[in-house]
Amino acid sequence: MPSPSSQKRNILVYPHEILRSQARPVERIDGAFQDLIDEMIEIMYGAKGVGLAANQIGELLELVVMDVSAEGDRPQPIVLVNPVIDASEGEVVEPEGCLSVPDYTAEVKRAARVHVSAYDREGREVSLECEGLLAKCVQHELDHLKGICFVDRLGPVKKALFQRRWSKLRSQG
Repeated sequence: MPSPSSQKRNILVYPHEILRSQARPVERIDGAFQDLIDEMIEIMYGAKGVGLAANQIGELLELVVMDVSAEGDRPQPIVLVNPVIDASEGEVVEPEGCLSVPDYTAEVKRAARVHVSAYDREGREVSLECEGLLAKCVQHELDHLKGICFVDRLGPVKKALFQRRWSKLRSQG
């Protein structure tokens, strides 16, 4: 289980090896885990993101935080521990970005609606019916827990274009 860190963690940038690693189920929710949740929410808001998976900050745990509330609304963070998508339906292709792949967006195919089961930050079972931005965010963040980045979902031509552009962006710092 993670221990409280005295220094703030940063969001790992693609193609960091941890972003390619499978997260482990959370076995114990304790004070250190609560600190990790709070830190992830703070990092997500600080980066102006709508979701963050634990492996994006170097913790290989099945934990995601999200907030798809509109800017200016009261924050409504969602915490999902050991999340699983039980069902999905429909299909949408929409632009997507990622805090670990800054300054890049691409059209990605996702399910239009998903049902997810998980535990909340207190260890209580939760069940969510998701559509719209929340459905896209859930699928994106759960991909991270499996070691999948959204650019892995691009077709061969778009992926090659991404690799070329990404190399150029990274060399420019």
